Amino acid sequence: MSRIGKKPVELPSGVQASVSGQTIEVKGPKGSRSFTATDDVTIAVADNVVTVTPRGSSKRARQQWGMSRSMVENCVVGVTEGFKKELEITGVGYRAQIQGNTLKLALGYSHDVDFDIPAGVTVTAPKQTEIVVEGIDQQLVGQVAANIREWRSPEPYKGKGIRYKGEYIFRKEGKKK
Repeated sequence: MSRIGKKPVELPSGVQASVSGQTIEVKGPKGSRSFTATDDVTIAVADNVVTVTPRGSSKRARQQWGMSRSMVENCVVGVTEGFKKELEITGVGYRAQIQGNTLKLALGYSHDVDFDIPAGVTVTAPKQTEIVVEGIDQQLVGQVAANIREWRSPEPYKGKGIRYKGEYIFRKEGKKK
């Protein structure tokens, strides 16, 4: 039995869900998201509650049960609250700024890095050393944040680079004479 799959997903006020076949579409104040489940599970909506049940007791059905329930919950959270990743920039002269639909990063290279912001996420730079990525799709928000971080991931000696807020960087001791 899946502990995660057994829990029903409650729909808060202002959120509607509709099921057609194996696809559930969730609409809320921030937008709409849809998820298509595999044929191993059944999705049902009744009384502002979404339930996911497995079809049969095969290993694949049990695997898909918990995963499908988590995906439905992520859709509900995305259309109500949204998802957010915060990045910090550390290093002398390292900074970020937004120009139109482009994030300009000065990261110690001989040129500025221009990162085109994809549709579906909003990227803001409240300070020159902070970047905030927000959106309703958890996977897209995380991927965009990872792509930004990839331009200059933190190094272990001085800690310079782009890191997630609250991320611990293991520091190494430099050379000794």
